[in-house]
Amino acid sequence: MEVMQKKMRKQKFRRHCLEQLKKSSRTGRYAKDKKVLSVLHRIISEMNARTVMLYLPLATEVNLYPLVKVLRREKRQLYVPFMEGKSFRLVKYRYPLETKQFGIKEPKNSKQYRNKEIDIAIVPIVGVDLTYRRVGFGKGMYDRFFEKEMKNIKKTVFVARHLCFSSQIVTDSYDVRADMIIVP
Repeated sequence: MEVMQKKMRKQKFRRHCLEQLKKSSRTGRYAKDKKVLSVLHRIISEMNARTVMLYLPLATEVNLYPLVKVLRREKRQLYVPFMEGKSFRLVKYRYPLETKQFGIKEPKNSKQYRNKEIDIAIVPIVGVDLTYRRVGFGKGMYDRFFEKEMKNIKKTVFVARHLCFSSQIVTDSYDVRADMIIVP
């Protein structure tokens, strides 16, 4: 019974956070994203991160494309999710991008193998709870990926235009945990 209640709390929290993100994305989106990208770039530079995992954004997520341009000029290795079943694997960021399932853009399927270690993983969030674990869109793709790859990821950074925070624990032990959260 308690598991069902926790699941319901998580679903209710996710719905609330998605509403907040939609509202937050209606105004000042460019300025909010610019603040987040500035901090991200500073962290990547200070870490001297050579391999960066990022995502290709949806409308409610921080737009990483300006950062991608800068990181490519700096010759950093960029990897993005490529959907496979209920999870994803990382592929090298390259053009052309195609719109796939859930409206997510992806490069074409690539057999280029990535360096095993990722210096920094940039992950979009819908919300977090007091354990700093991620509440996402509810598909579990990042959870499945991180379960296999966590040992190869040095730092995980969550980003959002608006911090939706639960003072109750609504996440599960398998939900991805952040080393750092960046919001405007």
